Amino acid sequence: MRIDLLDLQVYQDLLADPGLLGRKLRALTPGSTIVLDEIQRLPLLLNEVHRFMEGQGHRFVLCGSSARKLKKQGTNLLAGRAVRRFMFPFLPAELGGDFDLEEVLRYGALPVVWQAADKADTLVAYVQMYLKEEIQAEALVRNLPGFARFLPVLALFHAQVLNLSSLARDAGVARATVQGYLEIAEDTLITFKLPSFPLKEKVRERKHPKLYWVDPGLPRAVRGALGPPGPEEKGSLLEGWVAVVLRAYKEYRKLFDDWGYWSVNLPSRKEVDFLLRKGEEKVAIEVKSADRFQKSHASGLRALGDLPGLARKILVYLGRDRQKTEDGIEILPLQTFLQEVDQGGLWENP
Repeated sequence: MRIDLLDLQVYQDLLADPGLLGRKLRALTPGSTIVLDEIQRLPLLLNEVHRFMEGQGHRFVLCGSSARKLKKQGTNLLAGRAVRRFMFPFLPAELGGDFDLEEVLRYGALPVVWQAADKADTLVAYVQMYLKEEIQAEALVRNLPGFARFLPVLALFHAQVLNLSSLARDAGVARATVQGYLEIAEDTLITFKLPSFPLKEKVRERKHPKLYWVDPGLPRAVRGALGPPGPEEKGSLLEGWVAVVLRAYKEYRKLFDDWGYWSVNLPSRKEVDFLLRKGEEKVAIEVKSADRFQKSHASGLRALGDLPGLARKILVYLGRDRQKTEDGIEILPLQTFLQEVDQGGLWENP
């Protein structure tokens, strides 16, 4: 059975009579599977879900695009009986021969957008629906126009170290308001944060997290910039997309245990985009949108030195040739890197 709470009639019926769900469930064969879509619209239904999990052994798949309402005090979170899973935009392995990096960086890979005849129009409509259905309909902010104006500013921080004071100044709103807006963006699953990875004592490392959008098309759509990405934009889009791919494999395949980024403050700022940890081993990854390797691209990886447990230093770029520097930094074409990620080979030092 599938119950879609975006269906207005279904939503209104259950809102007026939550017991209706119980009567429907009681008519099913014990052990049935029930899909409840957009469960955040009616969190009170979780009481019935809990009851029928215990009483009749039903299996529930609870889908939603926002965790915010479910976090409110008093919501039944199923006493630890629910396993949380995330779904992501299409991965290269899922798209197969249809994968096109330029299309992904321009429009993203959300299924509803990727399969649309007109990707640009669908992506714009998706953003508008997000503001209407997720933000306005759920009354998540008092000032919807202010939140709508905040999103294009937040888009500029894609793949950037997050500084609340700077973001508040650029958005022209109070720091406390920005904090609330950031929580809404994360709770409604359009952004996520990557923490800093502390590695070295007596080194002035950056502590703020980095911010990423969950799909490269979204920050472009909220800025109204859907033409081919320019060189100045491509770097952050590629880094952000690789972050999403890694996050998906962490969720789907348990590719690594923990991750973050590493950066040293001025005067000699060095940064590594991703540090993955699995057990006691680490893999450092730097992503560049260039199609030719330059020595300066690896400065962050070199700054790590002989870090204990560091199994590999990888620089991902858009060139064709696999290379290796004298100090052991591997230079991998994007396609080669994606194959290693998909096959779980990141932890195998060639």
